[in-house]
Amino acid sequence: MKVIDMHCDTISTLWMNKEKYPEYTLRKNDYHINLEKMQKGDYLIQNFAMFVHLRSTQHPFEHCHDLIDLYYQEIEKNADLIEPIFSYDDILRVQKQNKMGALLTIEEGGVTEGSLVKLRQFYRLGVRMLTLTWNFENGIGYPNFTLEEGQIPDFKQPDTQHGLTPFGIKFVQEMEKLGMIIDVSHLSDAGFYDVLKYTKKPFVASHSNARGVCEHCRNMSDDMIRQLAKRGGVMGINFCGDFLEEASSTNQGIRSTVKNMVKHILYIKEIGGIDCIGLGSDYDGIERDIELRYCSMLPHLEQALYEAGFNEEEVAKIFYQNVLRVYREILK
Repeated sequence: MKVIDMHCDTISTLWMNKEKYPEYTLRKNDYHINLEKMQKGDYLIQNFAMFVHLRSTQHPFEHCHDLIDLYYQEIEKNADLIEPIFSYDDILRVQKQNKMGALLTIEEGGVTEGSLVKLRQFYRLGVRMLTLTWNFENGIGYPNFTLEEGQIPDFKQPDTQHGLTPFGIKFVQEMEKLGMIIDVSHLSDAGFYDVLKYTKKPFVASHSNARGVCEHCRNMSDDMIRQLAKRGGVMGINFCGDFLEEASSTNQGIRSTVKNMVKHILYIKEIGGIDCIGLGSDYDGIERDIELRYCSMLPHLEQALYEAGFNEEEVAKIFYQNVLRVYREILK
């Protein structure tokens, strides 16, 4: 079964560990994702997020450019296996060539530093999806929780008060005009409804699960799932154990299991329908205690979905067709 995964942090992980593991490349490494493992997993497209930590980065705009440079170096070195995707026609082309596609994304809208000019520059560099916030307020909007040193956020309390800023409204409208996919994962609940209010096209929650199964504010409420589905958007199942199952006093370290992934998929299908479900693994941005430790193991999830009663058409929608439909509509 072909795979489109809407979110991974592999490029940022390669960058962060380049001195510790100088031999690691996109083709060969011991991370969740590399190109050889993607081939075994029958990948069609992997979205590669350029993750920038605003509080740890003195110059986020420049650092994001460094990550993008590494991304293109790795793609160019492996042109026999993978090519960059800029438009829907590119997807059709790489399919015909029996290659995989790479979609360049950013996880942290704050790298644009309050400038629509910089947003447009990123589009010209090939960025086709952008996560509006990570875990800090950034001039565009607010996350559902903020990471402050020495403090543990209330992960069950979503932010229903702070939505998009006036600049953030202009920002998402410019993204729509450009043909860049809006990603609301991490965004506050109030921000989600502002995106719904001020935009017209489908958008995504690239790596978010269902709050009705696991009460965590990084997950989506039932109403958010319904509204996303009505807009024609897609949410990507996040493989992180903390977003799949609630911690308890006796179970603090949550293991990511296929069983819990299927539970979320069944629930989302019931709430929003089959057409709003996709994959957003968050590979190489989450802990190692994962049943699907490598991307080559995705056929195990496929088999579990069949065993749970999904038919081949539904599994194809989850694995790639729903996301492909959004790409067809948004990517110019």
